[in-house]
Amino acid sequence: MSVAQVLGGGLGRRAERGGVWFNPQPWVMLAGTVSYLVLMLRQLPCQLGGSVYKAMCYSDIGPLFYARGLSEGKVPFITADVEYPVLTGALMDLARRITIALGGQTGTDVTDSAIAHAAALFVGVNAVLLFVLFLVVLWAHLQLSRPWDAMMIAVAPAVMTTGLINWDFLVLALTALGVVAWARNRPGWAGVWWGLGVAAKLYPLLLVVPLVVLCLRSGRLKALGLAVGGAVGSWVAVNLPVYLLSPSGWLYFWTFNVDRGADWGSIWYALSLMGRTVDDVSGAQTWTMVIGTAAICLLLLLAPRRPRLAQGFLLLMVLFLVVNKVYSPQYVLWLLPFVVLARPRWRDWLIWSATELLYFGAIWAQIDGSLSSGSGGNGLYVAAVLVRIAGQLWIAARVVRDIFEPDFDPVRNPQWNSRHATEEPRLDDPDGGVLNNAPDAPWMRLVPWLR
Repeated sequence: MSVAQVLGGGLGRRAERGGVWFNPQPWVMLAGTVSYLVLMLRQLPCQLGGSVYKAMCYSDIGPLFYARGLSEGKVPFITADVEYPVLTGALMDLARRITIALGGQTGTDVTDSAIAHAAALFVGVNAVLLFVLFLVVLWAHLQLSRPWDAMMIAVAPAVMTTGLINWDFLVLALTALGVVAWARNRPGWAGVWWGLGVAAKLYPLLLVVPLVVLCLRSGRLKALGLAVGGAVGSWVAVNLPVYLLSPSGWLYFWTFNVDRGADWGSIWYALSLMGRTVDDVSGAQTWTMVIGTAAICLLLLLAPRRPRLAQGFLLLMVLFLVVNKVYSPQYVLWLLPFVVLARPRWRDWLIWSATELLYFGAIWAQIDGSLSSGSGGNGLYVAAVLVRIAGQLWIAARVVRDIFEPDFDPVRNPQWNSRHATEEPRLDDPDGGVLNNAPDAPWMRLVPWLR
């Protein structure tokens, strides 16, 4: 059997032409596995009783096993309140059940040593499940038009530092599967995957905004309807049973986030440390989000050339992360795939990764007290927050430039270099599905510079 037959599809054809050494799939998967092993090794000090902040190996997984009653045998949403959407709670419960199947003991009448053993087993089970989901993310990006770009995810410092803080690889995997389905002209299935993503963490809901605008601009309303219908259907399918079984448990996630004030990592928290406290953080966040979203929609709608879908995704994600009431260290994972899709240049990736890595070190030093105890007080932490935000805005600015000057876009003009642009035909949106090479809808002729 040939390599092409084993791998199948586009990857197989590339391997057949260039040989296995030029096939990105094994190298990306190998690099991702090494990155995950580094991540696991970084967790050892925490598992051995070291200082979680000094070792920068903090994870929610172990503490929430106790704090959310899983150690007592409670079930998320049904008998225990959890601050996550239903699919993340379901993953927690799956890990709990696997832990019990492997011999872990939970309950109110179990010894402390048995509970401690179950907690360690629970952490290990989650690590394996999240590794599988991380491989799904890599596989999905390997199916897209630029498979080697998946290496930027495989070796990202964000993976090696924040991958086990929470259950974020679940939403990354579901979102990535949606991107692949859309790229393959299967908008209904894309919507299904994205709806499940919203049922794991809310941020895939942001994808609807650029999707709606760009489909309206190109007149691809049927595909838009299929995607939105699939998303609503899958979200309802997994949320409704939980709501019917435990309305209060289902609502806890929503009330928890609405009542939250300015928290770690946010621009609002940094302003409070600078003595410029915003009284109504929820209101300020809402208004900045509304105004910023409107501006992005106008950009996507009125740009001289229709932007790529991934560019719209990135701009909305950056806006959300900059104005959100909290920026947990693992949120960098939410942005990582969109940086790779929208601006796949190693230099840009390195600069942005460096700013996020700086913040990762600063947040743990600040919580530990070692950063704020010096002569700089909270100033060093505030500076780290601002540098991180500057890195995100810098990537967004590069994408905006690519929108207005497509010759600089690495996807639309892969042959471009600093000396000259080649005469090779330009690409449009190779992972844009029905949007790829789609002309503007007739109604767009009302815009003077688009006639």
